[in-house]
Amino acid sequence: MRIAPHPLIFDWNDDAAGANRVAMLDDETLRDGLQSPSVRHPSIDEKIGILHHMAALGIDTADIGLPGAGPKVAKDVERLARAIGEARLKISANCAARTMIGDIKPIAEIQQRTGVAIECCAFIGSSPIRQYAEGWSIEFLQKCTDDALTFAAKEGLTTMYVTEDTTRADPNSLKVLYTTAIRAGVKRVCVADTVGHATAHGATAVVRYVKSIIDELGVAVGIDWHGHRDRGFGVASSIAALEAGATRLHGAALGIGERCGNTPIDLLMVNLAMMGYIDRDLTKLPAYCRAVARACDVRIAPNYPVIGADAFRTATGVHAAAVVKAFHKGDRGLMDAVYAAVPASMVGREQEIEVGPMSGRSNVVFWLEKRGLPATDEIVDRVFAAAKASNRTLTHDQIQTIIDDTKLRAIS
Repeated sequence: MRIAPHPLIFDWNDDAAGANRVAMLDDETLRDGLQSPSVRHPSIDEKIGILHHMAALGIDTADIGLPGAGPKVAKDVERLARAIGEARLKISANCAARTMIGDIKPIAEIQQRTGVAIECCAFIGSSPIRQYAEGWSIEFLQKCTDDALTFAAKEGLTTMYVTEDTTRADPNSLKVLYTTAIRAGVKRVCVADTVGHATAHGATAVVRYVKSIIDELGVAVGIDWHGHRDRGFGVASSIAALEAGATRLHGAALGIGERCGNTPIDLLMVNLAMMGYIDRDLTKLPAYCRAVARACDVRIAPNYPVIGADAFRTATGVHAAAVVKAFHKGDRGLMDAVYAAVPASMVGREQEIEVGPMSGRSNVVFWLEKRGLPATDEIVDRVFAAAKASNRTLTHDQIQTIIDDTKLRAIS
């Protein structure tokens, strides 16, 4: 259900869109996310730990790798599949594959050895620009699609067909390819915004078109949306795709991935929860993001929404005064809402008041009282003066030094 805003907030966003739709989530962190040139590839133990975090958040499916890439990747994929089975994790596995038998065969073999069901996500380029660059004809793509997916079906694999660069592909190519894939038995098709080209309007248009192909064929085939954020539209386009008919959305923790990265699944989950598309306990979301940041050696920017250190932190006098007043009213919801769009408590965090050059005296008093420290006039005056003379927010150690120094002066 939709997270209702504070009663004193008039919500212009309220369209009740989420009431009638269900959003599934596919986590690409351990496959597409690792295509970022800047990340460190986690060890297998770190990958398994991340998988446990995904399951704890109620994420539906996880891409655990592309075993056709080589023996090392295949070994990790098998370990991850076994980890799901052995721990009985409430998350399903899928694997990426080029739309060719050589890539699909290792997935089938891992499924047979582990006894864990693995969805095969077969991808192939679809746009005219890709066809021209590769020297492919539409007939060649059709044959690759039919041969590979027919083989996958014979091997007992559930399949999803992914058209790379869907958001720049022409309607005729998409109709030919999706029709071929559906007739070969795929259960889902994936609209891929491979280079982050789509606006929210474009996402709506292409998903509606793909849905019309499925409706025309009269089959029950799900639609996925795989987004990137090269233009900064990752979350917005994903939600637009969902509202247009997609039922599963892809993303990666902290938006890691090739070039500018994938849709950040953490921010996507927050927005889906607030809009009523999913019902999850998101208090574990920061721990998941920190685990990925450590394993992949990725810095979380202080101003990263919801997860960053500054997301619920202010040192500005006027803003802090409003938060402090809400605190003294004993209203956690008001404290969460007066200067924030996302309730801090929703993700297991709280509003933080700091002391810096733009702070007021109320910042100092609250900071001290919150930590059970003395808030005498002399201490408040000295901390306030130090903050005004500083060029940045005071650290805990700096304030503690002022308190200790003031106490020593009083004794002497």
